[in-house]
Amino acid sequence: MERYIFVLIIIQNTIVIADVNYLEALGYSKNLSPATHTMILGIKKLHELVKEINLVENLCDREVNNPEGAGFDLRLGEVYSISGAGFLGVEERETPQIELLAKNDQTKSERENSFTFKPGEYYLVKTIEKVNLPVTLSGIIFPRTTLFRSGLALMNGVVQPGYCGELTFGLANLGKSDITVSFGARVVHITFHEVFGEGNQYRGQWMGGRVATDGKEVQI
Repeated sequence: MERYIFVLIIIQNTIVIADVNYLEALGYSKNLSPATHTMILGIKKLHELVKEINLVENLCDREVNNPEGAGFDLRLGEVYSISGAGFLGVEERETPQIELLAKNDQTKSERENSFTFKPGEYYLVKTIEKVNLPVTLSGIIFPRTTLFRSGLALMNGVVQPGYCGELTFGLANLGKSDITVSFGARVVHITFHEVFGEGNQYRGQWMGGRVATDGKEVQI
């Protein structure tokens, strides 16, 4: 009797259950198997990469000693507002201007070292942690469920292979209440995924944790 093997793959950020023969037709390895192709790196492997290549810098004690799931929680480090016009063209772009509203200051009490997200307002937020991705890995960001349970919506993208630096996201308060978040609080979860085939080094202008453009610039 013919045996069918199915594996989980991610195509354009969508999890798909696919037959091995179908994957071969797409150009994936003929040796695909559930045992040899783990899509998400586990904690043991992640901790090894933290030690070997500094995969994530500035992790909190919890993520170093007692993490959960299959990734790391990242913490709130800075909050920005945006204002003015922006432009996204075929070759050029210009983001709205930013203003740093507050950032992590461990010399303050937790009550003082926090930020209140106002209803109907949109912000950019930046992590305390830095990532250093090799070209063989990409990162996918998820909000902690406490965010959307509180009315906060996270806007994020894929962390491309080869990217190094802090991570910046959009955060909007879609609820009707003020929501206060302490700096250093865990707000997002990142999982790391192997790149099948050869990945290309990230060469975008957001490298190093850059938050906004300095006027109009040509996109790389």
